[in-house]
Amino acid sequence: MDWVPAISRWIHLLAGVMWIGLLYYFNFVNVAAAKAAAADGTAAGISKHVMPRALFWFRWAAVVTWLAGAALLGSSFGSAFLLQKSHMAIGIGAWLGTIMLFNVWVLIWPNQKKILGIVQATDEEKNKARRVAFLASRTNTMFSIPLLYFMAAGAHSAVYFG
Repeated sequence: MDWVPAISRWIHLLAGVMWIGLLYYFNFVNVAAAKAAAADGTAAGISKHVMPRALFWFRWAAVVTWLAGAALLGSSFGSAFLLQKSHMAIGIGAWLGTIMLFNVWVLIWPNQKKILGIVQATDEEKNKARRVAFLASRTNTMFSIPLLYFMAAGAHSAVYFG
């Protein structure tokens, strides 16, 4: 047994579960909970204690998932990212994951720092940051559905892609 692919596969799977799990938590639980907590004046606990920790694990799970996936691709990395026919399914999944990683680090995290008060921002900047972070997060949620499909299809590409 080759240990690098085996360990990479488990790391990819576990980090991916954490990443997508937190993504779903943010979109399906936290958005509504934060809104309700703001309405009754109890949002400080969420924004001060829960969100920074959750976002830490979220963004680093994204990096670990991507790196472990790249390690799994190994010498097929170029073929996957160039969407060559032999690696089309896994390549589409890899591209979706790459876009999602970009969204986490370039759109979601910098804007969440403004929203949570980690960096200084005016009310106008915070409102814009809320919208950008919200849209990037919802985009990632929608991308996660085909991403999971293509990641699974990559292992069974002959069934799906001939």
